[in-house]
Amino acid sequence: MKKVLIVEDELNFSRFLELELNHESYEVTVAYDGPSGLHLALEQEWDMILLDVMLPGINGIEVCKEIRNVKKTPIIMLTARNNVTDRILGLDCGADDYIPKPFAIEELFARMRAIFRRYEDSEQRVSILTFHDLVLDLNARIIEQSGEMLDLTKREFDLLVFFMQNINLVLSRDTLLDKVWGYNTEVESNVVDVYVRYLRNKLNDCGDDKYIHTLRGIGYVMRS
Repeated sequence: MKKVLIVEDELNFSRFLELELNHESYEVTVAYDGPSGLHLALEQEWDMILLDVMLPGINGIEVCKEIRNVKKTPIIMLTARNNVTDRILGLDCGADDYIPKPFAIEELFARMRAIFRRYEDSEQRVSILTFHDLVLDLNARIIEQSGEMLDLTKREFDLLVFFMQNINLVLSRDTLLDKVWGYNTEVESNVVDVYVRYLRNKLNDCGDDKYIHTLRGIGYVMRS
């Protein structure tokens, strides 16, 4: 069952959406303002977020931007404002789609299904990551080096995944903490150095042709 978060301050409309989505076998949670919606969006995993633009506390555009800094959760913006500028603003902040109110509930369902298909196709295409002699299968959670399977812990595997998804991008310790350990983690940033060392040991990452390079005072980079 897919989980949907509704962030909408109009009680009657949010209740209508909740009932219709429940009828379509979605598991639904509702937040009625920007701060609580952002908290739920970041603290839990969702298959879809339906996000109103005009929200108390933090508007939907800012909520969407904050979510996009951390997660790739599909987002559909819902709003009574229907001019081109607002639509462009909504899409530019990271939303996958933008539906002006009022709309037919069948159209919303169709757009949700289209986004789910697009994300599922994308996930299938990027399920295998490669870098030099490393082959990483995201779905099976297997990593091979020159044909030999490596035994990595969950955290080591997730760290390597993030490096391989961001080849040639310099990653700060704070970025690695947010993306690998999670938003608002209480872990100190030096734990990143510890796990990079663990990972390097298991990859036998030494000598001139390294996988992971250290940029002192900045972070790490996996260079092609």
